[in-house]
Amino acid sequence: MIPLTIDDILKAQKTLEGKVKRTPLNHSTTFSNMTGCEVYLKHENLQKGGSFKVRGAYNKIANLEKIKKTGVVAVSTGNHAQGVALAAAMFGFNSTIVMPKGAPIPKIEATKGYGGQVILYGNSFEEAFIKAKEIGKKEKLTLVHAFDDPYIAAGQGTIGLEILEDLPDVDLVICPIGGGGLISGIATAIKARKSNCRVIGVQAREMDAAYKSFQDGILVQTEKGNTIADGIAIKSPSEFTFSIIKSQIDDIVIVEEEEIARAMLLLLERCKSVVEGAGAVALAALLYRNIAKRGEKTALVVSGGNVDITILSKLITQGLIKSGRYKELKVLMEDKPGELENLLEIISELEANIVDINVDRYSPDLPFNHVVVQLAIETKNLDHSLALLKEIRKQFQIYG
Repeated sequence: MIPLTIDDILKAQKTLEGKVKRTPLNHSTTFSNMTGCEVYLKHENLQKGGSFKVRGAYNKIANLEKIKKTGVVAVSTGNHAQGVALAAAMFGFNSTIVMPKGAPIPKIEATKGYGGQVILYGNSFEEAFIKAKEIGKKEKLTLVHAFDDPYIAAGQGTIGLEILEDLPDVDLVICPIGGGGLISGIATAIKARKSNCRVIGVQAREMDAAYKSFQDGILVQTEKGNTIADGIAIKSPSEFTFSIIKSQIDDIVIVEEEEIARAMLLLLERCKSVVEGAGAVALAALLYRNIAKRGEKTALVVSGGNVDITILSKLITQGLIKSGRYKELKVLMEDKPGELENLLEIISELEANIVDINVDRYSPDLPFNHVVVQLAIETKNLDHSLALLKEIRKQFQIYG
């Protein structure tokens, strides 16, 4: 496979001009204050199709010597699927997308919405890829690989050019890694124009093949793991992307599931940005891995925003509970006039907010002439929650 050069990325930039969005690189005062460095967010979650993937897909299709009337085939866990379907539609021909059976439903539906024919097969990217090759051979479709392709990596590398144009004195770029196409393109662009800028990749611990490969110096495969960062859940980078990773990237770090979830919530609450797990790993690494020096101008690649709303809802609730801002409790009290009013007065005086309330009089294990009041309460923080519990316990018994 041909190597990737800065000229390839510059050519891709011209190809993509007017076809994809030039996404904003926004300074974050919040994250800058939290980390001590100057943090900028490259918002590829605002890109067409909800992620960076359309860049590589469009560039690949634009460079096909002969676009077959039958169209293209691709395999993806979600974002590449949408990118290929969208890019193919822009050229006016068909796309067939093979996705693992566990692919998020919103990503499946979005791919169909862009005109892609979706086939669900296998339980991993690799199993789906085998099927995609079979379909491509049978129906004479051109395969658009998710990352093992110089045209794909060159398209993704245009993100690096945009970062340099908007922030010429950038010191550090932090980028997620799945198969390696994104970081290969970005690192090639960054190092060609500003060799002293560090480029650090991030993986989820549950799928850390690129991290282990980087540490060992040889390609390593990992078994399928369960990670909220499904967009980078790839068993291994390719020989092509790994050759660039070895030569151009300064380091790779791994982050935990809990750290990714916290980063997603922070991006939602502080930046009003809906970001998927893979898109939040760069922030997670910055917050929890001490990889940036004080004062460094640091660009985080927020790679995508295609998150399942049900997952986001769970994350929000869990995050509120863990931060002490949401509390569910049961209070045992005598079943007589004035008791419930006294409980509500305590909650009101401490300026907490009742989200839900229910009175249980009929559970068989309740003491005679007693009720249980079930409450869901919003509080300001953990200290506020503990103070509220302390006051309630002065008059009532916490039940269960």
